[in-house]
Amino acid sequence: MYRQFQEHTYDNYIYSRNISLLDMKQGDVTGDGIIDYVYLYGNKRDETEIFADHITLVIQNGRSNQVSTIKHPNNAGYNAKLFLGDFSKDYILDILISIESGGSGGYGIFYIYSFRNNIPRLLFDFEKYNNSYTFKVNYEDFYKVSVGSPPLDLLFTLDISYKGYEYLSQLYDENGKLIQPIQGEVLSAGALYPIVTNQKSMNYDLLVFQRIIGISNSDTLGHVENLLTWNGTQFISTRLATAILGTKYISLD
Repeated sequence: MYRQFQEHTYDNYIYSRNISLLDMKQGDVTGDGIIDYVYLYGNKRDETEIFADHITLVIQNGRSNQVSTIKHPNNAGYNAKLFLGDFSKDYILDILISIESGGSGGYGIFYIYSFRNNIPRLLFDFEKYNNSYTFKVNYEDFYKVSVGSPPLDLLFTLDISYKGYEYLSQLYDENGKLIQPIQGEVLSAGALYPIVTNQKSMNYDLLVFQRIIGISNSDTLGHVENLLTWNGTQFISTRLATAILGTKYISLD
């Protein structure tokens, strides 16, 4: 099935443009009860590379063999992959595309599509998410860092006293006061995981991670963890928290 489809669809381009199959899943994404075929194609210089550009979603209807393609503006990256699961709670599989952007930031590219009744509908766009969940990171006196979001009316406080003298002495005086104002940053979404929070329904929610950095990109202070669920029209946050990295255990006994 796949080989015939590939040769028929890309007969004029497969050799000149080095089109490669990046991932493939099977499942009913149209809602007609028939298994459909979902492909992710991209251009590679050679098959051993993990980077691809012009990444395109291709859906073959299992009943009619009709082929549909979906292209998106952010279509280049590493380790592109598919996941099929019911995110929109309509008992029909939706399509999650995940692509690693590469680079030191560790950003991710994520889209979720519904293809119910052969009609593509974008349910999740990582750029819209990043623009909606923004934060301000400020170092505070006495070895604290505040992570706040005025639009979301949320404030978290991180304790960075574990960072040690060499790190803290650059930022604080001997009384624990900041030497000068310092800002950190919450980066764009770097990871997105489908999770089941209700085993009775077996629908998927989304758990999104954003890295909190301090004085440099390599200075990870923690992560913002955001649990999203579909409310019928869009994904909304049902639990948003910060998590800090563990330190070496020191016994007080």
